[in-house]
Amino acid sequence: MIRIVIAEDQRMLLGALGSLLDLEDDMKVVGKASDGAQAVELVRMLKPDICVMDIEMPGKSGLEAAEELKDLSCKVIILTTFARTGYFERAIKAGVGGYLLKDSPSEELASTIRSVLAGRRVYAPELVDDAYREENDNPLTDREKEVLGLIADGKNTKEIATELYLTTGTIRNYISIILDKLNVSNRVEAIKRFNEKGWFK
Repeated sequence: MIRIVIAEDQRMLLGALGSLLDLEDDMKVVGKASDGAQAVELVRMLKPDICVMDIEMPGKSGLEAAEELKDLSCKVIILTTFARTGYFERAIKAGVGGYLLKDSPSEELASTIRSVLAGRRVYAPELVDDAYREENDNPLTDREKEVLGLIADGKNTKEIATELYLTTGTIRNYISIILDKLNVSNRVEAIKRFNEKGWFK
């Protein structure tokens, strides 16, 4: 029997998910949590096989809970409304076994639970496509990335020019192009945008 803990802050959805999974012959919902902290507590106490978790919950988010549960034997499946690549990438780093969107067909959840328990990873295809596309949509050239990296290291225009054996005027041009390509108005925003996209390697 697959033992499951569900974490979801919307009570109606929490009840519906519990009923849905209890209908499966090989599954039993052993605990229900309404926030991330409670989910971590229940997993540590009940030692389920799987924890199905929402992301945006009060107090501790599903991603924070997943990061905390990373070293336990319980596998985590994220079930969320949010198709955000930043969330998805963080979930993958936390070792999440499955990442589904709430508008997925209900039978998909049960089959994902079985697959994840068998050691496979199951991610919503649109998220994988988006993550791949964003990773490859970095608009900066290698030289521009190098300049932005030095800005992120706290170097000023003159120091960057010295390091790259270029004139300060050329560096200013590069910075102007970088801001334009990233659609931001200053260096701090450029670093933040580049970082959010996961382009700093």
